[in-house]
Amino acid sequence: MSIRRMYMWFALGIGLIILGLVAATSWYTVDESEQAVILTFGQADEDITQPGLQFKLPWPIQTVEILSKETYSLDFGFSTGNKDNADTVKMITGDENIVLADLVVQWKITEPAKYLYQSNEPKQILYDATSASLRGIIGNSKIDDALTSGKAEIENEVRDQLISLINSYDIGISIIDVKLQEVDLPNEDVRKAFTKVTDARETMNTKINEARKYENQQMEEALGEKDAIISRAEGEKVERIQKAIGDVAEFNALYEEYIQAPSTTRQRLVLETLEKVLPDARVYIMNDDGNTVKYLPLDPKQTTRIQTEGGSEREQ
Repeated sequence: MSIRRMYMWFALGIGLIILGLVAATSWYTVDESEQAVILTFGQADEDITQPGLQFKLPWPIQTVEILSKETYSLDFGFSTGNKDNADTVKMITGDENIVLADLVVQWKITEPAKYLYQSNEPKQILYDATSASLRGIIGNSKIDDALTSGKAEIENEVRDQLISLINSYDIGISIIDVKLQEVDLPNEDVRKAFTKVTDARETMNTKINEARKYENQQMEEALGEKDAIISRAEGEKVERIQKAIGDVAEFNALYEEYIQAPSTTRQRLVLETLEKVLPDARVYIMNDDGNTVKYLPLDPKQTTRIQTEGGSEREQ
């Protein structure tokens, strides 16, 4: 074999290797659960999020990095169930009490190029941002809120602060959700002591509520009695006013009669007054000479007796 033919076969072999390399590195497949970023001479060009068969320039001109679209979970705190181990995360509340917190952050890679090349360790940055957010919010909260009804508010505040931090870092990560799994005290002795304090506080609140309930009940009864007294007084006031008006009208009528017949009216008034004041009194009417005495009862049912001059009496 001549040297020329040898060179030809060598060139042909090199050409076939190059063609094979070009063919092997010019296409790639992106699954529905994946995303990719194209690198041109090591420089990130574009993000590929559409699934399917994709083409690019052969290596070493362009390369591809494929990442998952799945939702990742970051566990921050204790997750083994043992709150006394070294993995626990202790924090200080705003009222200077120590608590343990367990937080789960769900996140996704939304910008592959930034995730790969904007920072050296994006997962560590996410962990540190989660720690800073949770510790900052817990540090501004009271222990009662952190252990009881304030968990939802703490969770929302941590989510908002973490999203703000990650967006400012611009590392291609998006926060999907933040779940505050548990907030607890560091050991059993502290938990027992806090339980006693909580029970005492609940007892105090119960007594206060009962006292306020009794106060409101007594207040309502007093207000009701006051309204009843005012109502009776108003009724008595109207009654007296009407009676006074009637008395004035009656007096005016008697006065008109008195003007027309003073003597007769005067006698009638005297007799009516005596009848009212002395309903059981016996009235004796004597003649001017004193010889004959007549007994006239005011009650018409009584019998009239006449005493004669001789001292004997007879009915009439």
